[in-house]
Amino acid sequence: MARILYFSRDYTTHDHRFLSALATEHQVYFLRLEKHPRQLEDRPLPPGVTIVPWAGGAGAARLSDGPRLLGDLRRVLRQVQPDLVQAGPIQRSAFLVALSGFTPLASMSWGYDLIHDARRNFLWRWATRFTLRRSRLMIGDCQAIRALARQYGMRDEDMVIFPWGIDLEQFPYAPPPDGAAFTLLSTRSWEPIYGVDVIAQAFASAARQVPELHLVMLGGGSQANLLRTIFSQAGVLDRVHFPGQVSQADLPRFHRMANLYISASHSDGTSISLLEALATGRPALVSDIYGNREWVRPAETGWLFPDGDAGALSQAIVEAVHQRQKLLDMGRAARRLAEERADWRKNFPVLLNAYRSVLSVAQ
Repeated sequence: MARILYFSRDYTTHDHRFLSALATEHQVYFLRLEKHPRQLEDRPLPPGVTIVPWAGGAGAARLSDGPRLLGDLRRVLRQVQPDLVQAGPIQRSAFLVALSGFTPLASMSWGYDLIHDARRNFLWRWATRFTLRRSRLMIGDCQAIRALARQYGMRDEDMVIFPWGIDLEQFPYAPPPDGAAFTLLSTRSWEPIYGVDVIAQAFASAARQVPELHLVMLGGGSQANLLRTIFSQAGVLDRVHFPGQVSQADLPRFHRMANLYISASHSDGTSISLLEALATGRPALVSDIYGNREWVRPAETGWLFPDGDAGALSQAIVEAVHQRQKLLDMGRAARRLAEERADWRKNFPVLLNAYRSVLSVAQ
């Protein structure tokens, strides 16, 4: 049993999943860089995981906090004496560990760090390259991340790429709902990177053509006022439902209520939200971006539309409603795909095996 320091940007559903699995084989310590104003995961830390008090984790981390956080991270490393640190995103948590000089470092990409953040400017590119070149291992969730990591100096033999996956028992297959209504489901946060404004514009247009169309938007975020304005001005606010932030236990119920999962995210690796929909047997209508192309097979498990194009999305929604007789077969294909490639219990041992290799060399 090794001592693992798991250092993440915040505490999310993804972190809960990783911490739970790691704690079955290792002694795990959790370090949190930031705390989002809105709670991202309502479950407590898994049993066997020790939270480490330190200078971060109470609010947003600013660039000016860097020297203070780095100094206290070095104290934490001396105190915990981990055998390995798993840290991500690349330019935040993993970058701090790389600056500390600790090894072995397993850097975990969260998708947006390589797809979006690494392209911001010279400094972000430098931080990306610096971190990956000092990482003994890089963890990613799709082949697009592998290709991008190569560009920043990561070797294939030092990468472990696997879909993070989901608990297929928590998201069992269900046939589409009966009735005349046609319900779209959005589960992404209301932040610019997830393109929820594109969904709002597309729905406003499609709803005028399809009287039976409804939209469920879970969660919340900084674009709440913008979304309500779009719906109100289009006269469709009464056909949009806002259940708020729901627990992981409640989430499958909303998928079962929907006919079609929808996402207009501008950046994703393998989207866990997408996998949850596929597992439930819901075809997906999603933006044509890196990670989605690895899961959505047009006219088989869903449809792709050009990223950011609200008009194309609106047209695709209308076409999906007109083809609703095909959704049952598409949903079954989606479930089969999830069973083949998105089973967390089958996928996670890939990372544990990579850990064993890294730790055996370190010893």
